Amino acid sequence: MSDFARSTSITKLTLKCLAESRLTRKKCWLPAYCKPYTRLRCGYGAPHPHYSVHCRAMARVAPFPIALLLCLALAFGADAARKTVGVYELKNKEGDFSIKVTNWGATLMSVLVPDAKGNLADVVLGYDTLAEYVDGSSAFGTVVGRVANRIANGSFVLDGKTIHLNKDGTTVLHGGHRGFNRVIWTVKEYVPCGDSPFITLYYRSFDGEQGFPGDLDVYVTYQLSSPYHLIARMNATALNKATPVNLANHAYWNLGGHGSGDVLGQVIQVFASRYTPVDRSMIPTGEVAPVSGTPYDLRAPTRLGSRVRLVSGAGMAGFDINYAMDGWDVDGGLRKVAAVRDPASGRALELWANQPGVQLYTSNWLSGVKGKGGAVYGQYGAVCLETQGFPDAVNHPNFPSVIVRPTGVAYRHDMLFKFSS
Repeated sequence: MSDFARSTSITKLTLKCLAESRLTRKKCWLPAYCKPYTRLRCGYGAPHPHYSVHCRAMARVAPFPIALLLCLALAFGADAARKTVGVYELKNKEGDFSIKVTNWGATLMSVLVPDAKGNLADVVLGYDTLAEYVDGSSAFGTVVGRVANRIANGSFVLDGKTIHLNKDGTTVLHGGHRGFNRVIWTVKEYVPCGDSPFITLYYRSFDGEQGFPGDLDVYVTYQLSSPYHLIARMNATALNKATPVNLANHAYWNLGGHGSGDVLGQVIQVFASRYTPVDRSMIPTGEVAPVSGTPYDLRAPTRLGSRVRLVSGAGMAGFDINYAMDGWDVDGGLRKVAAVRDPASGRALELWANQPGVQLYTSNWLSGVKGKGGAVYGQYGAVCLETQGFPDAVNHPNFPSVIVRPTGVAYRHDMLFKFSS
């Protein structure tokens, strides 16, 4: 991308920041980019030199009023310099397994793994630029919360008090219109290489954010381990009020490669004998029903294309349903959740996690989205496996609780993605 194009993107980010600051009366989250007007460091890219954008170059291409506007964003918060939006790469010693992460939405941007012939491909859908992640409507690879999935009517009762959330239509989805996937996280630790490269991101969610009660400290860690294992850990601590917490990673997986077309020829297995049926609004009925005898039964390896036309979500053919994991218990031990295999490339993925549910979504509504490298993502172009608590658990006492209390056990969500070929 040219310096001028980057300056245009940054200007859009600044305007977005200023608008949100006026609406929410929150401090501006955008960092400083203009070295001639401030001593704070530039950080549109990651600290990694390959991604950095130099402030002097920005000053050369930006007209004076734009440069001044960029710098005025600093007035909204002295902590802006710590909250630069960046891209961070983790890579194994052999160089044949790597990921990229941005602290915008704690997003998993890419995962490069080899196929059966050793050819590398990026197996998650996404965008080329940070500006596209900010402006895009698809939650590619993001961490969604404070409560993933749906909350009926945007309300629930907690300890005798009715909590009204900021509504998204009649239902709140993935934490609201500005959930955890729409904020900048702070990079706490970053080790890009070695035996177990990792990055830890932090976000302080404030009391009343999107209507949720209490301050919440949230940490997300991505880590690589041998041979081709990606570990994701999510932890949250309620600081002063009881609150629901249900975080999920919203990666869109295509083991053939992000631009290889649909996943209908890929084979899936979900280790769950029950699921949570939903109504026409995609809200669980409260029943936890057996999958036996239904098209939702994926306990044996099944080609996705043989089932997507037999199930639907919100009137669109395809999977968009939560499974209740077999063997789950409150002790938090990892259980095998699902396995996916792409016969064409030989790549395979096993997902292990410690959550009671997993939302299986086959990208039913994905259509004509321009992604990385000019790829255009269409319907069924990926599969999402979102380990989580049950949808709308706050309104169903028979579902596993998602309430976290200051005096209780902290929230912990562990995932292990095992790749092979």
